[in-house]
Amino acid sequence: MDPILIERQDGIVTATLNRPAKLNAIDTAMWRALVDLADEVQERHDDRVLVITGAGGGFCAGADLSVGAGPDDGSGPGGLGSALAGMRQVGRAALRLHLLSKPTIAAVNGVAAGAGCNLALGCDLIIASDRARFSEIFAKRGLSIDFGGSWVLPRLVGLHRAKELVFTADVIDAVEADRIGLVNRVVPHDELLEHTRSIARRIAALAPNQIAISKRLLQQSYSVTMAEALEFEGVAQAASFASADTVEAMRAFAERREPRFTGA
Repeated sequence: MDPILIERQDGIVTATLNRPAKLNAIDTAMWRALVDLADEVQERHDDRVLVITGAGGGFCAGADLSVGAGPDDGSGPGGLGSALAGMRQVGRAALRLHLLSKPTIAAVNGVAAGAGCNLALGCDLIIASDRARFSEIFAKRGLSIDFGGSWVLPRLVGLHRAKELVFTADVIDAVEADRIGLVNRVVPHDELLEHTRSIARRIAALAPNQIAISKRLLQQSYSVTMAEALEFEGVAQAASFASADTVEAMRAFAERREPRFTGA
């Protein structure tokens, strides 16, 4: 059984985590598949937006901690070194998702816990079903936070609220997640995928290179000064003016029609 099911339509890649009997807990094969997925979407010109969701009744219950399924726990012959190698595989998957220049949307259809929660938070947008639940459950499993959660969570909800979510390992519902700014919006469960794909289609119809540049500018905003940000914006915008897509946008505006962007 494929660990991730891939569907492509109109520039939108829908990736469905495919271990429904395990609430899509991530095993070794799925960690590798997540890395491969990000690399493939990055390289394919016609892939404009990546949507990640889960099969069955859950989004992702986190890493599969059953013996032999997930990263080495360090108790075997390899000890700590083996565990660290396994965690670096987790880190590669998180970083590939973060560095993907194309927009990503998590369609959270059920439980998103641990690494599964941070997989959703690692996407650019999060659309939650009204049945979704979120938990930084690590402490209840005797673990510390991973899959980039220590980096992304405080940026979404602030440092003190992030500490509360991690220290208590509480499960919060979609309404609370929306209230604290963890998700972009909550929609009825039966409308989740269509609503998410509607947003994805709107994004896919826009200038892909310029969106990629804007994504990078936003993601580096916490590590640069205002002066540096303005310089980066200026260089990027100057390059945009020379692109075929910007010329097309200006022409379409003058002709009072929708532009047709090609990524050129």
